[in-house]
Amino acid sequence: MFDIAEELKKLPQKPGVYLMKDDKGQIIYVGKAINLRNRVRQYFQSSKNQTAKTRAMVPQIVEFEYIVTDSELEALILECNLIKQYEPFYNIMLKDDKSYPYIKVTIQEDFPRIFVTRRMDKDKAKYYGPYTDALAVKETVETLHKLFPIRKCKKNLPKEIGKERPCLNHHIGQCLAPCSGAISSEEYKEYIKDAMDFLEGKHEGIRKKMEAEMAEAAENMEFEKAAGLRDKLRAVQSIAQKQKMANISVGDADVIAMVRAFHECLVQVFFIREGKMTGRENFTMSAPEEQSRSEILTAFVQQFYTGTAYIPKEIILQEDLVIREKELLIEYLSEKKGTKVLFTVPIKGEKEKLVELAHKNAMLIFEQFGEKMRREEQRTKGAMEELRQALGLMQSVRRVEAYDISNTQGFESVGSMVVFEDGKSKNSDYRKFRIKTVVGANDYASMKEVITRRLNHALKEKAEGKTSSFTRLPDLIFMDGGKIQVSAAEEVLMSFGMNIPVCGMIKDDKHRTRGLLFGGEEIKIPFSSEGFKLLTRIQDEVHRFAITYHRKLRQEKGLRSILDDIKGVGTVRRKALMRHFGSVEDIAKAEVADLLEVTEMNIPSAEQVYAFFHQDELQN
Repeated sequence: MFDIAEELKKLPQKPGVYLMKDDKGQIIYVGKAINLRNRVRQYFQSSKNQTAKTRAMVPQIVEFEYIVTDSELEALILECNLIKQYEPFYNIMLKDDKSYPYIKVTIQEDFPRIFVTRRMDKDKAKYYGPYTDALAVKETVETLHKLFPIRKCKKNLPKEIGKERPCLNHHIGQCLAPCSGAISSEEYKEYIKDAMDFLEGKHEGIRKKMEAEMAEAAENMEFEKAAGLRDKLRAVQSIAQKQKMANISVGDADVIAMVRAFHECLVQVFFIREGKMTGRENFTMSAPEEQSRSEILTAFVQQFYTGTAYIPKEIILQEDLVIREKELLIEYLSEKKGTKVLFTVPIKGEKEKLVELAHKNAMLIFEQFGEKMRREEQRTKGAMEELRQALGLMQSVRRVEAYDISNTQGFESVGSMVVFEDGKSKNSDYRKFRIKTVVGANDYASMKEVITRRLNHALKEKAEGKTSSFTRLPDLIFMDGGKIQVSAAEEVLMSFGMNIPVCGMIKDDKHRTRGLLFGGEEIKIPFSSEGFKLLTRIQDEVHRFAITYHRKLRQEKGLRSILDDIKGVGTVRRKALMRHFGSVEDIAKAEVADLLEVTEMNIPSAEQVYAFFHQDELQN
């Protein structure tokens, strides 16, 4: 039994991170402190000066743990990582988890490539971005390849020069074929330099160069070449016109502004690179109403910039951050970037106008999508709350897990687990179980095995100090079925000493969702309610996930039962045969010559396959 009063006495007077947990062992809040003893004790003293959020949270805390760090800066980084990992209910949360596209130029290679990536590695390559419009970035790279005949392949050059014939891109004039040795690295890099100038907006030099080449081709009566250059010149002029913007004296910065209504917030970020606005993006956040704007912006900056690959030289803010957090963030971001990072809160001039523009954009987006956000909240969190009230549960319900068993007359029984958090499916936490201990169609025993394995996995990881989707236990369990499935889950939970409510999702005669079975009674939920719609989505999803896995196993079993008996046909050849012919029946009809058309097949293996399916004919 965790004794809070005793554990408070053991807290060290050192910097670190503390994690507050509820009666299910779930982490509900993560915080950092320069002095763990002083900070954590404050939660359990007089509530007179506490915020409404803290007053609501403290009664739910049944235990806590802490991690000591060497400095408050380390605690800041660890706090941010743990918030992203556990998504605690009482922390301010950045809802968006976006990774932005960059244009990467592999200048460290002898024959560089240009392509789109969402990772920014420390590999000496040149990166352009980040950009917020993925489609526009893709189109830009495609245009680059049309304008400049640089390679698209991933060949290891110059190591692989001359090993294969040039590809189709060379034959249509869109690659210089460095793979054939037709061009030197120095000559090739001249084209790369032009492409990089193009990306950096230096269109004038490229335009003049193309005009000169076009004039020379026309003078030499190379009209086809001249026409091609004319088309490329028009493309350059068109893109240059699109990229033309008012000059911004700000060189490399992000501009951040925010609007809020109750607990919903929308943050707008403008990305300015080399004096040009390369894009903008908006982010939604959820924060208790008593949290100040400064606290919310601080949480956003902390969570956003510890997760993004690029740190600008300057971050221009609508209002200042919490002072102590600001000092730590400057230190951390400067260290991460390698140069000093500046936070600015302008009150006049061009930077102030940029902040105002970002704020106006945020207002417009919030007005445009505010109602949509509210409807989405009702469809997700609101629906979950409706189900909680219908079941009469006192505790909050954020995470639910639903289970189903699928088999065909007892063949290849499988179990599926799907997870919904705050009314939204969490695909990364889905799990599949291949039934190991049950023979035949026995849903009761199969469900007991699945729930037992799920809980054992959670306890094992917790004992080893590991964390995964299994570590976090659900607030509510749904079973696809009635009394049999519910009793199986309840029996297992009882053996583990766990008190998690279990419901059966029951269907009508037409196999449609009808309602919930809870406490031995059927709970009717209005068909038109968001709660009923969510219940239907959960039941359909867990059934779909189970059926998909079961179908895959059946296909694999059918493939093994026939082709595995052929000598000389292993996994690679078996898959290659199925890809080529599409079915076992077509493989059986194939002649040796047909079988040899499969790349992975050789003469002995082809003859073995043919002989296997034509044994009777060969014997006669």
